[in-house]
Amino acid sequence: MLHAAILEEARGFADRIVALRRAIHAEPELGLSNPRTRDKVREALSHLPIEWREGPSTTGLVGRLTGTARAEGETRRVLLRGDTDALPMAEETGLAFASTVPGTMHACGHDTHVAMLAGAAEVLAASRDRFAGEVLFMFQPGEEGWHGARYMLDDGLIDPLPGAAFALHIMPDQPHGLIAGRVGPLMASADRFEIVVSGQGGHASMPHQALDPMPVACEIVTAIQAMVTRRFPVSDPVVVTVSEIHAGTAHNVIPDTAILRGTMRTLSGGNRMALHEAFVRLASGIATAHGLAAKVSIHEGFPVTVCDPRAVDLGEAVASGLGAPARFHRLSHPIMGAEDFAYILEKVPGAMFFLGVAPSEADPASCCGIHSPRMMVDESVLPVGTALLAGCAERFLGHGFA
Repeated sequence: MLHAAILEEARGFADRIVALRRAIHAEPELGLSNPRTRDKVREALSHLPIEWREGPSTTGLVGRLTGTARAEGETRRVLLRGDTDALPMAEETGLAFASTVPGTMHACGHDTHVAMLAGAAEVLAASRDRFAGEVLFMFQPGEEGWHGARYMLDDGLIDPLPGAAFALHIMPDQPHGLIAGRVGPLMASADRFEIVVSGQGGHASMPHQALDPMPVACEIVTAIQAMVTRRFPVSDPVVVTVSEIHAGTAHNVIPDTAILRGTMRTLSGGNRMALHEAFVRLASGIATAHGLAAKVSIHEGFPVTVCDPRAVDLGEAVASGLGAPARFHRLSHPIMGAEDFAYILEKVPGAMFFLGVAPSEADPASCCGIHSPRMMVDESVLPVGTALLAGCAERFLGHGFA
């Protein structure tokens, strides 16, 4: 099957893709429980020969579609994933289908991910006489820090594991129809930290009679930045950001404690562990040097998102055959955002790709990016994402990674 034909088939489902996206966008849901979104997906695909599985930990869905072509040799399984949850932020787009849920918005494009994945199910169901094997459609809640993919794995929803896995993420500030990916680390691990510097409060006029945690906390902040640049190579990046400082209640009172919170990101498991160890040593050592104490807590988040070279090659081959406006670009470096599709890629060879959804006539740099309350999507690009997902599945089922 020509990949360009897949794009034409996807365009045939464009109205359904857009309608589902808008319905989900208008009723966004947070966290691991997205029942309205789940029900919309099942209703939209109820006419297809898909078998559904659900687990106890989330409202996640896994649909299985079986090809009807005669298999030559072993049959393969491939997984396509779309995330379903939104963000806790107010929408400012003014769209006719804007969020009706106060303080909640699909500002990361997960509504489009669901719609494009549902479109891929439509395309593949219509052409299942052309392939053998199974396609798993993973509609996953809880991507925004809730570890939804890990829960769905633990619930056994994709056992036995497929031979390959693919996912797609829109980028509203990237060129119209551009598909981008890279071999190896694509996105970073993301862990949260908290440092509680404990001293002894007192009157602001007599700091010598207190153990002031404020200058110690500030010293820790600056030392973290020096540690990152001096302990870790630029070729294997580490990013640490202190994003919260909490201390004090009055202008003339030295507090007992100062609390620092933030995020730490790496592109390798080795640096991740080394950073954790160095972080504790640095904070504790600085506090001890001033006669105070520092308690460091690190909460592990998503692992590094690592793309298999064979899967990236496959995705590039599919993207390059789709025709305009699709085109493929190999990223020269990772981005330091994080993605819980990483849990899938730890167990299954695969890849995630980015899809530019800026309007064709717009300067992408002028468009709001993800997590903006004014983020907009050119919906005419969505069939490209659907065709990419469907094409990756069909190509892998037919040829593997060859």
